[in-house]
Amino acid sequence: MGSTNPHGDIIMRTTITINDKLFHALKVRAAETDVTVSGLVESAIKYQLLEDLKDSEDAKKRRREPALSFDTLVATLKAEGLL
Repeated sequence: MGSTNPHGDIIMRTTITINDKLFHALKVRAAETDVTVSGLVESAIKYQLLEDLKDSEDAKKRRREPALSFDTLVATLKAEGLL
Protein backbone atom coordinates (compact mmCIF):
# COMPACT_ATOMS: atom_id res chain seq x y z
CA MET A 1 0.00 0.00 0.00
CA GLY A 2 1.16 3.60 -0.56
CA SER A 3 2.31 6.18 1.92
CA THR A 4 0.17 9.09 3.13
CA ASN A 5 0.46 12.84 2.66
CA PRO A 6 0.01 15.44 5.44
CA HIS A 7 -3.76 15.36 4.82
CA GLY A 8 -3.90 11.62 5.42
CA ASP A 9 -4.57 10.77 1.77
CA ILE A 10 -2.97 7.56 0.50
CA ILE A 11 -0.28 8.32 -2.06
CA MET A 12 0.46 5.65 -4.68
CA ARG A 13 3.77 5.53 -6.52
CA THR A 14 3.37 4.75 -10.20
CA THR A 15 5.31 4.81 -13.44
CA ILE A 16 4.13 6.61 -16.56
CA THR A 17 5.58 6.68 -20.03
CA ILE A 18 5.83 10.18 -21.48
CA ASN A 19 7.47 11.77 -24.51
CA ASP A 20 10.94 13.14 -23.68
CA LYS A 21 10.12 16.64 -24.92
CA LEU A 22 6.91 16.76 -22.90
CA PHE A 23 8.77 15.56 -19.82
CA HIS A 24 11.42 18.24 -20.32
CA ALA A 25 8.70 20.89 -20.62
CA LEU A 26 7.09 19.50 -17.47
CA LYS A 27 10.39 19.70 -15.56
CA VAL A 28 10.91 23.29 -16.71
CA ARG A 29 7.39 24.21 -15.62
CA ALA A 30 7.95 22.54 -12.26
CA ALA A 31 11.14 24.54 -11.72
CA GLU A 32 9.46 27.80 -12.74
CA THR A 33 6.46 27.30 -10.47
CA ASP A 34 8.19 25.62 -7.54
CA VAL A 35 5.77 22.69 -7.84
CA THR A 36 6.95 19.10 -8.13
CA VAL A 37 6.56 17.17 -11.35
CA SER A 38 4.23 14.83 -9.45
CA GLY A 39 2.20 17.82 -8.27
CA LEU A 40 1.81 19.12 -11.82
CA VAL A 41 0.80 15.69 -13.13
CA GLU A 42 -1.72 15.23 -10.32
CA SER A 43 -3.18 18.70 -10.97
CA ALA A 44 -3.49 17.93 -14.69
CA ILE A 45 -5.28 14.65 -13.94
CA LYS A 46 -7.69 16.36 -11.54
CA TYR A 47 -8.37 19.11 -14.08
CA GLN A 48 -9.11 16.56 -16.81
CA LEU A 49 -11.39 14.49 -14.58
CA LEU A 50 -13.35 17.61 -13.56
CA GLU A 51 -13.55 18.72 -17.20
CA ASP A 52 -14.87 15.29 -18.20
CA LEU A 53 -17.44 15.45 -15.40
CA LYS A 54 -18.61 18.87 -16.60
CA ASP A 55 -18.88 17.61 -20.19
CA SER A 56 -20.88 14.61 -18.98
CA GLU A 57 -23.25 16.83 -16.99
CA ASP A 58 -23.71 19.13 -20.00
CA ALA A 59 -24.46 16.15 -22.23
CA LYS A 60 -27.08 14.87 -19.78
CA LYS A 61 -28.78 18.30 -19.75
CA ARG A 62 -28.90 18.34 -23.56
CA ARG A 63 -30.02 14.72 -23.97
CA ARG A 64 -33.58 15.68 -24.92
CA GLU A 65 -32.58 18.31 -27.49
CA PRO A 66 -33.34 17.33 -31.07
CA ALA A 67 -30.37 15.90 -32.94
CA LEU A 68 -28.98 17.82 -35.91
CA SER A 69 -27.02 15.85 -38.47
CA PHE A 70 -23.74 17.22 -39.76
CA ASP A 71 -25.13 17.28 -43.31
CA THR A 72 -28.12 19.35 -42.19
CA LEU A 73 -25.85 21.73 -40.32
CA VAL A 74 -23.61 22.22 -43.36
CA ALA A 75 -26.63 22.75 -45.61
CA THR A 76 -28.03 25.37 -43.19
CA LEU A 77 -24.69 27.19 -42.99
CA LYS A 78 -24.43 27.18 -46.80
CA ALA A 79 -28.00 28.49 -47.15
CA GLU A 80 -27.15 31.31 -44.75
CA GLY A 81 -24.02 32.15 -46.75
CA LEU A 82 -21.70 31.22 -43.93
CA LEU A 83 -19.97 28.50 -45.97
